Amino acid sequence: MPLTFADTGEEYVVKRISGRPEVKKHLENLGFVIGSGVSVINAIGGNVIVKVKESRVAISQEMARKILV
Repeated sequence: MPLTFADTGEEYVVKRISGRPEVKKHLENLGFVIGSGVSVINAIGGNVIVKVKESRVAISQEMARKILV
């Protein structure tokens, strides 16, 4: 399921990242790697705050839809 449907506070594992190669590389640079743990901290005004690799990252809902958990 896309990260946008994930429950707040639950720990998930990244299964797949979709999108163009540039988008995949950008998300990989942020720490979204297949097999890594990720959890949604909050979703506010079209943005999603995510905990990945012990850091918090804010991404748009459009980007969050490309991350499948």
